[in-house]
Amino acid sequence: MLHHWFGEGLRPRGVKIKAQLHSSLSLPRFTKSAARGQAGERGIMPWYIVHENLKMGSDGESDQASGTSSDEVQSPTGVCLRNRGNRRISAEDLNKRLSLPADIRIPDGYLEKLQLSSPPFDQPLSRRSRRASLSEIGFGKLETYIKLDKLGEGTYATVFKGRSKLTDNLVALKEIRLEHEEGAPCTAIREVSLLKDLKHANIVTLHDIIHTEKSLTLVFEYLDKDLKQYMDDCGNILSMQNVKIFLYQILRGLAYCHRRKVLHRDLKPQNLLINDRGELKLADFGLARAKSVPTKTYSNEVVTLWYRPPDVLLGSSEYSTQIDMWGVGCIFYEMAAGRPLFPGSTVEDELHLIFRLLEDNWPGISSIDEFKSYKFPKYKAQPLINHAPRLDTDGIDLLMSFLKYESKKRTSADEAMRQPYFRSLGPRMHTLPENISIFTLKEVQLQRDPGYRNSSYPESGEE
Repeated sequence: MLHHWFGEGLRPRGVKIKAQLHSSLSLPRFTKSAARGQAGERGIMPWYIVHENLKMGSDGESDQASGTSSDEVQSPTGVCLRNRGNRRISAEDLNKRLSLPADIRIPDGYLEKLQLSSPPFDQPLSRRSRRASLSEIGFGKLETYIKLDKLGEGTYATVFKGRSKLTDNLVALKEIRLEHEEGAPCTAIREVSLLKDLKHANIVTLHDIIHTEKSLTLVFEYLDKDLKQYMDDCGNILSMQNVKIFLYQILRGLAYCHRRKVLHRDLKPQNLLINDRGELKLADFGLARAKSVPTKTYSNEVVTLWYRPPDVLLGSSEYSTQIDMWGVGCIFYEMAAGRPLFPGSTVEDELHLIFRLLEDNWPGISSIDEFKSYKFPKYKAQPLINHAPRLDTDGIDLLMSFLKYESKKRTSADEAMRQPYFRSLGPRMHTLPENISIFTLKEVQLQRDPGYRNSSYPESGEE
């Protein structure tokens, strides 16, 4: 249930939390004695505080902090919210100064404290001072969040539904257990590093990070279900208008990632989250990578088998953003046809299903050792329209553009969004700011799904 929040598979090789996590995220270090001194009667403070708006590059490296010392961070008087003259600091000033959510609840007495202790409000705010300010408000603390239902458990993480005391909004608490010897899993560090820099309407938001000696908790926005659950609730018969809207949102989120040279590498329905408005967001970036060097070699053990491209199945470890586009095609087909496109049980079975449908006419494939070892029979391509009769000609053309053997020939996410298949959604879709939902447009509305069973989404028309 809901394994979109924590991923699947074997536990990756861990890394030391004190060295690797601080190095990867450029976090401030706190000594135990200093933490105890600052906490006083409140208990031990977390060793570091990070908030969602800390600036990070797509490779996980943050900008260099200012020269503010860690001692200065730990002192309440080091809070550098500025005040000019006798002007009162309002909640709006504070939210703007710290880039806080508009609906946040400022703790009682905090604004009054700032009137007395803050230097001029219009001066630059150091990053470390900002972290201290966020800590006093409540970020980076477990007690800020109320743990509700358990949503699921993975190899190294447990996910809970929760509620933020700062905003009263629901959140998802991804609690990652820290092994004494191995520390934080590589996937957790990678997910944090990338999500800090990915701010988009179609990418799940990481609100907060909390570190204790026993766990690392990632606080995400809460979404009701994943695409797999949505399809199950609809009896795997979706409105074709909804298929189009969901596919566009997948491409929109991916295009944003790919422009920043970030590869998701694990696209599947379980990693695509949907809220009650129909907004779809990419999630689970545990296998994602920042690809700054075009020829960099990565592991070929990525992407769940059913959505893994044939070049990766045959051992290729040199790939770019096009690795994600094959998976997009498989998900597109699954939404339209109501069943997985290539549900193989092994690598050999997966390749067999691919070649049986698309033919093994890949130039140079006969010289690949892995291909020769399987001894596949000769295949003849089958018309895709026979397998996805609900797709129109534009839909079939778009599907085929994703399912190319040679990765460089697969259409990109940016190119796909401008294909004729999406023309009915209107031209304004292409001009929306990155942080704005497509559902702000009146012409974008979900329809009632023909196989509707449990879906909570309103009916706005019939096909």
